[in-house]
Amino acid sequence: MEKEKENGREAIENDIIEGRNAVIEALRAGRAIDKIFIAKGDVDKTLGHIASKAREQGVVVVEADRRKLDFMSRAKAHQGVIALVALQEYCEIKDILAVAQERNEPPFVIVCDEISDPHNLGAIIRSAECVGAHGVVIPKRRSAGLTAIVGKASAGAAEYMAIARVANISAAIKELKEAGLWVYGTAADGASGLWTTDLTGPIALVIGSEGDGMSRLVRESCDFVLSLPMKGKLNSLNASAAAAVTMYEVLRQRSIVVS
Repeated sequence: MEKEKENGREAIENDIIEGRNAVIEALRAGRAIDKIFIAKGDVDKTLGHIASKAREQGVVVVEADRRKLDFMSRAKAHQGVIALVALQEYCEIKDILAVAQERNEPPFVIVCDEISDPHNLGAIIRSAECVGAHGVVIPKRRSAGLTAIVGKASAGAAEYMAIARVANISAAIKELKEAGLWVYGTAADGASGLWTTDLTGPIALVIGSEGDGMSRLVRESCDFVLSLPMKGKLNSLNASAAAAVTMYEVLRQRSIVVS
């Protein structure tokens, strides 16, 4: 469904908000906004006000050339600004831990370190919901956000999953450790075998980016780095596939303990 204002100069459609007044009103209303793209090099005062207001609310602001904005635009009247709307409000890490407490279960948190493909992030959220994870943590920058594409790729799982968005993944890991969680990363050269590592306690599972895996600082923050058994000629799985395999091993071990 599309709402048009001022004869089509501004539009809201699904997860896209176009036009200066439309974006300003969305910010004033406290709408959950994932990211705002503003025309690079434009010194218009209204765009400057939008950028300032967005940053005050913790919204990521990205400068983009007009060709990118034209490509993203659906109404073809973006006026130099396009906002991506989040499917739902992001929560905080403490809210994810509260979910585990409510279920009387050891916390099981998925941490995504710069997963940029929205289809991968959606698939990871879907797997997390299916195995009973209590929440997913994503970074504000260099990561896909909770957009309509992610929601569709998650097959609706995003509606049921607590998702926290943080400024710094390493700081988030520190917070999880202080809450008593053990942190397990995943990498092809990990020293801990997936099938031989105890995953039954309170854990955070870190999934690295599609191309480079975990960043150096994030890897150094992990208590253990898991490796998946590989029998073929390739030495790694797609990020969402590796995440699903690892999450189900956590579920398998926890099911044995419970039974």
